[in-house]
Amino acid sequence: MKAGWIGLAGLALGLGTAQAQGAPPDPAMAAGVAVPATVQRPALRRANLRRPARPPNGQGFGGADSAAEAADTLGQSATPPAIAPGVFDLGNGLSVLMNYTGQAAANPIGGIRQGSAYAGQLFFGLDGDLDRIAGIQGGAFHVAVTNRHGRNLADDRIGNNTSVQEIFGGGQTTRLTLLSYQQKLFDDRVDLEVGRLVANIAFLNSPLYCNFQSNSACGNPTFVFKTSNFTFWPVSSWGAHAKAWLTDKIFFHAGIYEVNPRHQQPGDNGLDFATKGATGAIVPFELGYSTTFANDGLPRNYGLGGYVDRSDYADPVLDATGRASLFSGAGAATRFGRSGIYARFDQMVWRPDPTAPQGLSVFGVAMKGTSGRQIEDYFLELGAVQTGTFAGRPYDTVGFVINTQKFSSLGLANIRLARAAQGLGSGDVPTHQVMMELNYGIQLTPAIRLTPNLQVILNPDQTRFPLRPRNIPDAVVVGAKLSVDLFTLAGLARGPGQ
Repeated sequence: MKAGWIGLAGLALGLGTAQAQGAPPDPAMAAGVAVPATVQRPALRRANLRRPARPPNGQGFGGADSAAEAADTLGQSATPPAIAPGVFDLGNGLSVLMNYTGQAAANPIGGIRQGSAYAGQLFFGLDGDLDRIAGIQGGAFHVAVTNRHGRNLADDRIGNNTSVQEIFGGGQTTRLTLLSYQQKLFDDRVDLEVGRLVANIAFLNSPLYCNFQSNSACGNPTFVFKTSNFTFWPVSSWGAHAKAWLTDKIFFHAGIYEVNPRHQQPGDNGLDFATKGATGAIVPFELGYSTTFANDGLPRNYGLGGYVDRSDYADPVLDATGRASLFSGAGAATRFGRSGIYARFDQMVWRPDPTAPQGLSVFGVAMKGTSGRQIEDYFLELGAVQTGTFAGRPYDTVGFVINTQKFSSLGLANIRLARAAQGLGSGDVPTHQVMMELNYGIQLTPAIRLTPNLQVILNPDQTRFPLRPRNIPDAVVVGAKLSVDLFTLAGLARGPGQ
């Protein structure tokens, strides 16, 4: 995979000369407070006189509000977390975003064996303001198409079940990822969306999480995918969610999403709208307190929530006859129904200039399963992101995150059974996998962002390789993430510093 590394570096250097930094941005625009006149609706401007506007770039826990915000929240834009991506306004209520994200990773130390891998995604999003297009006040539609390609270092070399390249997954193919209708009511205090959706751009997300490349933090805490059928980008299914702002800062959010394993099969293009193959639905919910640069000098977000998964899943240990499926040769038994709860926060704790987005934010997540036969007991995470580092580098970032996944006795049962069958002891099987990442995001140009990162995995789980007689060695991963906003690169949209 050396060619992938060379290609990544060459693309960054070649594109880095294509566009120079411009003049300092308008502070309100940089902070995500102001909405360009070309995309404001008259109804929104009237509403803003009565209460603070919610910024256009997905800040807070309210979830992504457009295809462009979905890409931004998932770390697929070439801007730091506090700044909106480069959107090309076509006029007449239409806007588009197109970007490329590439993630390279290598493990010079640890894992099952050493090597490297590269994965990437090309994204195209279209957002339509139906007030301007058709006079439907508060209405909008959203479309996103993705193409994913490449390999996953965790699968190929490390051996654990959590990727160190978040951009990998959901089928390495081209697919329709988002197709939805959105309706805002009562001065935007109620927000409804229905269509082909994914849960993880609306729930359990924060713009801070995808400052990182590790899938343990970006795009959502990995626990939710290990303990439920929480639907994820880019694999869409039928869904709907509703968000109600009880006050300017407190909201309640709930949704329901079809669970359909057929959509996760290789080669699925997202165009099969039939419900054949659906096994149930997942219902996430959250009560949140959320502020932004528009209504808080130090934005803060706190949330209590959970999810009820009313769908099928494979038993982690037993087959349909109650024997260990690892040895019986029969498929795993089918179970139904799981649930979990969580608490999370993010908080800006330092902001030297109250008119600019630079500053230090911290975040944390705690999650625990509450029902079902689950492979993990709980998940804990803490992290921090500093936007603005050295003099003359206002859009660079430095970030650190650490999390731990506590495996349950069911999650480790196959490993212990395999060790016993080989006459080996199982007392040294680790119960916690700890993953951490330190990175530095370099704003090379308004259109190009490069984020070198160093990741460490302590006690890589071997749940995918239960017959391995020895624990997988701790791994050190050297990575780099490249993000390019293509319309900004072409001069059709504006990025940081312009």
